Amino acid sequence: MNIVCLDLEGVLVPEIWIAFSEASGIPELRRTTRDEPDYDKLMKWRINLLKERRLGLKEIQDTIATIDPLPGAKEFMDELRSITQVIIVSDTFKEFATPLMKKLGWPTIFCNSLVVSDDGFIDDYKMRIDNSKLSTIRALSLIGFQTIASGDSYNDLDMLRYADEGFLFRSTDQIKADHPELPAFEEYSDLLNAIKKVMK
Repeated sequence: MNIVCLDLEGVLVPEIWIAFSEASGIPELRRTTRDEPDYDKLMKWRINLLKERRLGLKEIQDTIATIDPLPGAKEFMDELRSITQVIIVSDTFKEFATPLMKKLGWPTIFCNSLVVSDDGFIDDYKMRIDNSKLSTIRALSLIGFQTIASGDSYNDLDMLRYADEGFLFRSTDQIKADHPELPAFEEYSDLLNAIKKVMK
């Protein structure tokens, strides 16, 4: 049996932190996992910057409420889910993801959670499991699934390499150059066709 694991931001929806960077007028927040491979370092830096600027969860959620899936993403998900099981495996947080899942038709998502103070500031974050993307794809393989994965960033690479088939989608030129062994696609139709070809 097949199962497809997809990254969320950059693959199905715009990057949340880039959208919040634009909404808040803080250009430094444009930095994402496309730029910084160390997720813990990136998140601690973000949390400290938010506290310095006195910005809390509500301000980020207000921005998320204005975000729509990328053009064609909902249709891609609908077709993919009609032919196989799909899980979104993301390093985002349930406090961010819920309104986006509604717009995508409530697919299954495995993600993390935030630690929020009583006054609404983000104090920390909790990973669902260490190396969550790689751990998820390994576990699915162990219980008998043929795994297919797609993502765009540094933090997706372990998942893509461990999967039976891994595909880059709308990734950076640098990541594509560094990993020519991973087929790279820019259009949902091409990614969907590649997934269909490798399904058993």
